[in-house]
Amino acid sequence: MKYIFIKAFKKTASTFTKLLPFAYMVFIWYLSSKPSDAVVNTSLPYDKLLKESLHLIEFAALYILFIIAFAATGRLRPRTSKIAAVMSVLYGFVDEFHQYFVPCRSATVNDLLKDITGVLIAYLIINRLRFKKPIRHSR
Repeated sequence: MKYIFIKAFKKTASTFTKLLPFAYMVFIWYLSSKPSDAVVNTSLPYDKLLKESLHLIEFAALYILFIIAFAATGRLRPRTSKIAAVMSVLYGFVDEFHQYFVPCRSATVNDLLKDITGVLIAYLIINRLRFKKPIRHSR
């Protein structure tokens, strides 16, 4: 009985981690459908800076969720890391295109560049930590 429970839990956890990036994409879509002040409105002098930096964080997080999904299924490799980065960047394009049609929102190249920068930074960090072999000094 205990073994069946553990096996069911592992399968559920694996399915959950595979679906998490797509659920997050739906969440991004939802946020993009709202005016920019609808979700985050601090009324502080640096409110605009905070919202602009969220582009980097938002798409870096999407890339990381794809990495977690690949790792949970045992498929995390340098190639799948690139696929995760490309998927995240492509969704940045989709998000900006979507915002073009939303009243009170705008689609800008600067926002897209921030999305790409967030993915790129996360990609470089993950790949440096996960795939680079340590340099061995011979003595």
